[in-house]
Amino acid sequence: MDLFFDILKITIPAVIVVIAVVYLVNGFLRNSEKLQQMKLMKENQQITLPLRLQAYERLILFLERISPDSILLRANYPDKTSQQLHRELLQNIRAEFEHNLSQQLYVSIESWNSVKNARNYTIALINNAAAELEEGVPAIELSRKILATTAEMEQSPAQKAIDELKRDIQQIF
Repeated sequence: MDLFFDILKITIPAVIVVIAVVYLVNGFLRNSEKLQQMKLMKENQQITLPLRLQAYERLILFLERISPDSILLRANYPDKTSQQLHRELLQNIRAEFEHNLSQQLYVSIESWNSVKNARNYTIALINNAAAELEEGVPAIELSRKILATTAEMEQSPAQKAIDELKRDIQQIF
């Protein structure tokens, strides 16, 4: 019986030490894993943050470029008809959009949807203005019609989308 108690005197503290060591090592490994994950997240953020900022910049530039006043300033239409200008404006918007399509990877779904909505609304505005004019009318008439419609708006669709992008990026910082 004494032998049994002697073995217990040795085994119980040894088991307690082993359990404590296992617990401490386990905690250390969990903390180490968390630190590793945080380090990896920080490294990823250092890589993706500049890409995200660039995406926001490019999308804001896209929205500025497709805003009716801006796109009309860039269009060359002295000898064109309204139909020719109409086609050119739509081609420019589509080309600009396709050029920036990949930027959706770096912005929120809401921001990307507001960019698409601004594009669609601008296209609809141009289409509606063109539909109200007779065929063969000089391009300047289409330009005036688009600008008049835009002037009646409280805020352009492009500006609404820009505001959404700005709100989105403020959440990053």
